[in-house]
Amino acid sequence: MAGGKGDTISSDLLSLILNGVATANLADNTATSPLGTLYVSLHTADPGHGGSQTTSEIAYTGYARAAIARSSGSPAWTVTNPGTGGQAVNAGTVSWPACTAGSGTGAWFAVGTASSGAGKVLYRGQVTSPVGGLAISAGITPSSPAGDLVITEQ
Repeated sequence: MAGGKGDTISSDLLSLILNGVATANLADNTATSPLGTLYVSLHTADPGHGGSQTTSEIAYTGYARAAIARSSGSPAWTVTNPGTGGQAVNAGTVSWPACTAGSGTGAWFAVGTASSGAGKVLYRGQVTSPVGGLAISAGITPSSPAGDLVITEQ
């Protein structure tokens, strides 16, 4: 017999983790020092289930992770319930610093806990546009427009 979370709790978890929205009588964001910011990293390959934010992380000159505020007042992620579990997409454009040297393809992204180093990967997914990922070289400022970074909670 297969089991899993219900669709509503999947959406509730995404809202709590990504946007700091409480789930009444179950989960809240009132820890002494809750994370106020999460960081979106770019990866050349899937960081995997057991990877960290440094696993396959892109390494062009000038790169840094994109800081995304966790806020219920102005959420950075739009959370929906498509009927098969919760789903979230970036509500606005996510941009990383311009490449000043080097190159690579940002084919995967991860949402994690650290601005640098081996942060905990909370969610990961493929960059959906353009197909194959973001081609990055000197002078390019990589970005993903609203709706392009898709996270699914199952």
